[in-house]
Amino acid sequence: MSDTVGTVAAVDLGATSGRVMLGHVGPNELRLEPMTRFPNGPVEIDGELHWNITGLYESVLAGLTEAARRAPNLASIGIDSWAVDYGLLSGGRLLAEPFHYRDGRTARGVEAVHAAVPFSELYAENGLQFLPFNTLYQFAADGDRLNDADTALLIPDLFAHWLTGARVSESTNASTTGLLRVDGDWNDALIRRLGLNRSLLAPLVQPGETIGTLLPQVAEQTGLSSSVPVTAVGSHDTASAVVGIPMTTGDAAYISCGTWGLVGLELDAPVLTEASREANFTNEGGVDGRVRFLHNVMGLWLLSESVRTWERESGTAIDLPALLGEAAAVSSPVPVFDANDPRLMPPGDMPARIAELLRETGQPVPQSRAEFTRSIIESLADAFARAVETASRLAGTNVSVIHIVGGGSLNTLLCRLTADRAGLPVLAGPVEATAIGNVLVQARAVGLLEGDLESLRALTATSFEPRRFEPRARR
Repeated sequence: MSDTVGTVAAVDLGATSGRVMLGHVGPNELRLEPMTRFPNGPVEIDGELHWNITGLYESVLAGLTEAARRAPNLASIGIDSWAVDYGLLSGGRLLAEPFHYRDGRTARGVEAVHAAVPFSELYAENGLQFLPFNTLYQFAADGDRLNDADTALLIPDLFAHWLTGARVSESTNASTTGLLRVDGDWNDALIRRLGLNRSLLAPLVQPGETIGTLLPQVAEQTGLSSSVPVTAVGSHDTASAVVGIPMTTGDAAYISCGTWGLVGLELDAPVLTEASREANFTNEGGVDGRVRFLHNVMGLWLLSESVRTWERESGTAIDLPALLGEAAAVSSPVPVFDANDPRLMPPGDMPARIAELLRETGQPVPQSRAEFTRSIIESLADAFARAVETASRLAGTNVSVIHIVGGGSLNTLLCRLTADRAGLPVLAGPVEATAIGNVLVQARAVGLLEGDLESLRALTATSFEPRRFEPRARR
């Protein structure tokens, strides 16, 4: 391992925004430098929700072009994104913009899959919690549309294909499809049972493996050398985020909080008990063979979609920091609702749906935006605290601290209320944990760093000091 600092590029694509970051890395240095940030979100086409994936790719190329200008000796590129969604290819051509996981078509896919394989059997096979948009349900909903394709690539794998020409399935993201066995290989028996075409699925690669080098046309367009490798990272953004968490003890829980809140533990083996299935906890692949034992909570989607509704109604932009400040100042009790209610998943009038949930439980509906916001944050904190407690109980471990990373780590009210409701200290940050984890896996792969995940996290802990929130007595 060299003592010099090298540079890699992290392409980090979230459900509401994307970014390209340079990571400057050495044995005693870890520093991020943003190249570009760009919005992301669903687009409606003929009543269906899709991703503008080709537009997103153009934004990625622009970021890599800037990276080439600032780091002509770039050592590697890594790509992570949200999970479960995919592009269908035929002869190398994208057949259509990929569906968004919030599109309502997935309901018919759930019915078809569970008619063939009951959920209890599925859980024993893949260890995944029930989410109606998991890839196997989307495949079932697509039906004959799959017959027009020769390859299905999850979003990071699709971008890697466009950059290198290679067709692979990175393992951490593939683990969210529902089509891997819990030991990490494609489940050929389940694939046949569901009537799916096995040839659609590309060979698996592990984080740290080289996917390929840049195609000549990509190198020419960006100004990068065609010898630059694209390295597989934890391409599910939560897998990268977990690598980037500065966990220095083995008794920590994590919350990767953005559009979604992914709440759980890092384990050495899956938990496949009946109690885990009933609690709807998932076992997803992590870097270095670790298991991400976690539960999905609706996350800051509840707040962002509420803000969009209020802005649409008023015709004016909302100052989110000011709104959160007003919410923090609310002194009277606010109602708490089930942040995991599936009716809160689609886009639309979020405050109206929350109000409906509150009326169903006989609770008063907040009258001001500040009270509504406080109710949302209290409900998220309650869901986070309950998920941490459940994960600890199901895994048979004691949790002494909770790490919150991602955009939610900047939300002081959310961090404070999570500590209060969990009765545990919360360490908040870094906000860019996903990009950091992406960078760390690349850096180790190209020889800029060495060691296990704990060694990589130690570098994060010394480079990005988290904020600490101690639990307070509940009022």
